[in-house]
Amino acid sequence: MVSYDPAWLDRMYNNRARVPGHPAYLERWAADSAALRASLPCSLDLRYGDGPGETLDVFPAPVADAPVLVFIHGGYWRSLDKSDHSFIARAFNDRGVCVVVPNYALCPGTPAQPIGIADIALQMVRALEWTWRTVVAHGGDPSRITVAGHSAGGHLSAMLLGCDWKAVAPDLPAQLVRNALSISGLHDLRPLQHAPFIKDAIRLTDADALRLSPAFWPAPKRAPFYAVAGGDESEEFIRQNTLIREAWGPKVVSVCEVLPGLDHFGVVDALADPGHRLHSLAVQLLEA
Repeated sequence: MVSYDPAWLDRMYNNRARVPGHPAYLERWAADSAALRASLPCSLDLRYGDGPGETLDVFPAPVADAPVLVFIHGGYWRSLDKSDHSFIARAFNDRGVCVVVPNYALCPGTPAQPIGIADIALQMVRALEWTWRTVVAHGGDPSRITVAGHSAGGHLSAMLLGCDWKAVAPDLPAQLVRNALSISGLHDLRPLQHAPFIKDAIRLTDADALRLSPAFWPAPKRAPFYAVAGGDESEEFIRQNTLIREAWGPKVVSVCEVLPGLDHFGVVDALADPGHRLHSLAVQLLEA
């Protein structure tokens, strides 16, 4: 049973406190990402909308009609940047995949323009619509879009799989997102309402937490959805990973795994490692 004791919630969800070596991860990601942008063809800071943070980077496919990976970064909806995650693109680009890395505005925003999780989710809808309409120019096949995200990005990936795209625009395909991968995703937001380190930034009401939790949505008609977490993550992150399969069922969540030896940051490195199981799972989705 989930406890809403503040100290327990911080132990379960504050990953920077749980992984004292996290600054080394973040520094390396930023350096590797800068090096990759200097060495690979890319189109940077393309606007997918007029709002704050509505830009994305594209690492085009070397051939036409390539599968498309949209990677959504984590950071509890309040930190990090697409520029910290360019390094994800290299291994996929080497396989002929077009990689899109969007940014989004960060919670809590400003007094003049507050930002909540619902605002970010709508930004990601706009980013995916932009991708579908535009990715052909970057070598991508708009009928082969896979979304992957880490942590808060995993949450957003689940939301995008469940999006009613016809309600966004009638000319969009119902299956705009072909399949999705949640890496250490947050699928039940209720505990975060009470976690001291994050609650003031995301400001979730009870109604928000239910409305924005994919675990309480009907199972999407599209599949598959893969859910993975690191074996060295907290019990709550492992529970969140299992929860989405319990909620949506094994026909939709056909892969639900805990990968040994990985903490909340190391799991991102695994995605970018061609020799790792997690990378192979992403390739399965892209090549399905």
